[in-house]
Amino acid sequence: MNISRSYIYINEVRIHARHGVMPQETAVGADFIVSLRAGYDISRAAMTDDVADTLSYADMLAIVKREMETPSKLLEHVAGRIAKALLEAFPDITSIDLSITKVNPPMGAECRGAGVEIHLINDKTAGDI
Repeated sequence: MNISRSYIYINEVRIHARHGVMPQETAVGADFIVSLRAGYDISRAAMTDDVADTLSYADMLAIVKREMETPSKLLEHVAGRIAKALLEAFPDITSIDLSITKVNPPMGAECRGAGVEIHLINDKTAGDI
């Protein structure tokens, strides 16, 4: 079997965290929705049915939660920290798509959310994509 591309993903995890520029945002916190998709070769796991041959989304979520616990002014900074921590923990990740949405942000308008989205390619695995 030849799998050309594969991903491990987590969709729309709701996390309460204390990110924001305004003092009340870091004091009270807000809800955030995090979605993550990591490029990862699952061909071995597809054959073996062994969790040791894949990337555990539970382990990825633990990193997301840990980084979300550290208050930051900017979601860009949080996204960068999450991506860096994921690549350090799982160097075989080939790419990361990550979005962080602040639910009902304090910006003077009613909206479902505002946030950041990043896409990165792991330079160390770029030839594998």
